[in-house]
Amino acid sequence: MPKDSMLAPIVVNHDPAWQARGIVLADELHSALAPLALRVDHIGSTAIPGMAAKPVFDLQVSVKDLQQVERAFDQTLGDQGFQRSAYQHDHVPAGRDDDPERWTKRLWSRRGHSGGDINLHVRLLGSPNERLALLFRDWFRVHPEAVPAYARFKYVLADTVSDTGTYADVKDPVVDLVIAVAESWAAAANWMPHTRTGPRA
Repeated sequence: MPKDSMLAPIVVNHDPAWQARGIVLADELHSALAPLALRVDHIGSTAIPGMAAKPVFDLQVSVKDLQQVERAFDQTLGDQGFQRSAYQHDHVPAGRDDDPERWTKRLWSRRGHSGGDINLHVRLLGSPNERLALLFRDWFRVHPEAVPAYARFKYVLADTVSDTGTYADVKDPVVDLVIAVAESWAAAANWMPHTRTGPRA
């Protein structure tokens, strides 16, 4: 788990400035990490209009080789206040008979920095966990009627549990439910990862 997994979870009201700030952060990191960073996307709740969230930006870097970028990114990201986590696997959604090794990633986090708090998820281009992060975001963007219910769940959960590690563990099965519905929408809409769902992703 990330090093702050024992801290109390804090969920705040949506800030309309988050999406624009996420785009700026993604562009800055793409410039800093290119050419190994094939793309950088703003993901997670701060990328969904109207969604309450922890005040931490989730960004996803898509790469071709995790071991290669692990070494290459450490210095650049360290200079920007990031620290690499030992956490290297994403949750595999319930009901999927999938090799957990297909859900590997690398994670860098930054806290207390003037440029903003960030979780930087580095995943393989075309991997199932890279796809899931984009599908989760895009499904909510085109289904705003579902945003209040998920936001309410997060408020209640944050008030109930004492640490962000437990918060993430309890939230994972609910994300699985969202993805189960989102997969049907993706098939009907011919959605593909990196499909544009707004002015900028």
